[in-house]
Amino acid sequence: MSLRAVLPKIFYADIQTGLSFFVDGLGFELGYHDESLYIVSKDDVTLLLVINEDLGNRDRPEIRIATDDIEAVYQEIKGRNPGLLHPNLNYIKQQPWGLKEFACLDPTTVCIIFQQG
Repeated sequence: MSLRAVLPKIFYADIQTGLSFFVDGLGFELGYHDESLYIVSKDDVTLLLVINEDLGNRDRPEIRIATDDIEAVYQEIKGRNPGLLHPNLNYIKQQPWGLKEFACLDPTTVCIIFQQG
């Protein structure tokens, strides 16, 4: 037996904000969706975007996504929509704890940190 994946659920009051960020901005593909659940995926990463007005207005999550080619991911996002890059980490930074990282931020302050270590 082994654990294979983490599938975070991110709540949005306005689902179009989440879809614009992940699908249009970060290049995720929209899979299954109904009136309240939208599943987006890219490579081996799957996220559940859920419409919930109450939870969509609370503290926003920070999610880390590991990659084996941070330069390629950075160039793709920078080329696709550089405005999504987090103002505090909008370049690849070698962190003292050994990881290379950069981050993206959606309009509701959901933070996605891409890392390679």
